[in-house]
Amino acid sequence: MLQTERLLLRQLDLNDAEFILELLNESAFLRFIGDKGVKTLSDARSYILKGPMDSYGQHGFGMYATCLLDGTPAGICGLVKRDGLADVDVGFAFLPRHRSKGYAVESAAAVLAHAKQVLRLQRIVAITSHENLGSIAVLEKIGLKFERTIRLAEHSPELQLFGPA
Repeated sequence: MLQTERLLLRQLDLNDAEFILELLNESAFLRFIGDKGVKTLSDARSYILKGPMDSYGQHGFGMYATCLLDGTPAGICGLVKRDGLADVDVGFAFLPRHRSKGYAVESAAAVLAHAKQVLRLQRIVAITSHENLGSIAVLEKIGLKFERTIRLAEHSPELQLFGPA
């Protein structure tokens, strides 16, 4: 679907269940993004169907498998339309062995360009925990800046909202 110098971004499918199971149970994912309740391969397939695949059908975008050029999944990156957030947001998560290599910046910049040029989305934002310094650095490198703190729901944790500079 999208290709950068080092990465290929493609739609997730049910064959990605093992990768999704690993990613969603990784300690930094659980800490900064949250527990999605994905504990088995069956849960992972359900997550892919009800999350990314449903989003592709509903919105024409979603989270994408972000793979090395040899096809190895390194993480996910894409666009999400969330309840409680007026704008579409860009998000990403990578397996520990694929972090600190610039893949998040490379993939998120490609997703932002695709959102603007192909999907014609006017405003893309991002949300992250104030503790997630790695993600904040990525967001700043792709041209987003801190706007304000928000909560997606009344009793949900406070998040930082980043928007176009």
